[in-house]
Amino acid sequence: MEVGIEDCLHIEFEYNKSRYHLREVVLGKIFFLLVRIRIKHMELAIIKRESSGVGANAYTESDTVAKYEIMDGAPVRGEAIPIRLFLSGFDQLTPTFRNVNNKFSVRYFLNLVLVDEEDRRYFKQQEVFFYRKGP
Repeated sequence: MEVGIEDCLHIEFEYNKSRYHLREVVLGKIFFLLVRIRIKHMELAIIKRESSGVGANAYTESDTVAKYEIMDGAPVRGEAIPIRLFLSGFDQLTPTFRNVNNKFSVRYFLNLVLVDEEDRRYFKQQEVFFYRKGP
């Protein structure tokens, strides 16, 4: 996943896969390719988005399962930040469900948020899939 603001900020977020068992570990790295703005800190969050209903009766609810500050201070060009997020500690996580009878879905997103010194927030979301292994 690549995030960028033209001529100001370019970062690359790599993680090992897009499908995870509910007891696995999300491993990844964030690379700073171009940094021309003053970043105060960076956060990584797991967002759970539940949808139910059809058409005009559709209802969507988003919930932040976890939020971590993964960097504090201004990075430099070429810097790499390692990511290790253990999923086993979150009881709220359930498997991903997509369009069950076209009426219900549960989806998860990794949300990367950068906050600059003027408290402007830049973010990028990437969908991830969680599953539960059978016995």
